[in-house]
Amino acid sequence: MDHGTLALLIPLAPFMLGGFAIWTRHQRRIEEIRAQATAEKAAQYAARSERLEERVRVLERIVTDRGYSLAQEIEALRLEDAATTGEGKHLQ
Repeated sequence: MDHGTLALLIPLAPFMLGGFAIWTRHQRRIEEIRAQATAEKAAQYAARSERLEERVRVLERIVTDRGYSLAQEIEALRLEDAATTGEGKHLQ
C-alpha cells in the first residue's frame, strides 16, 4: 500500500468505524425482534396445544363414560369451542 492510499484511509477510519458500529447495533436490534417474535409464536402454540389437550381429555372421558349421551356432549363441546374461539357458529 502506498503512502497516498494510507493518507486517504487514515482520516476515513473514524467514519468507517462509526458506520460499522451503527450496522452492529442494527443487527443486534433485528435479532432482538426476531427472538421476541419467536417467543410470541411459541406462546401461541403452547396455548393452542393446551386447548387441544383439554379437548382430547374431554373426548376420552365421553368415550369411556357410558353414563353420558354422546350427542349432547359433542354439542356441548361445539358450543364451548365456539364461545372460546369467538366464532359463534356451530359445526354441522
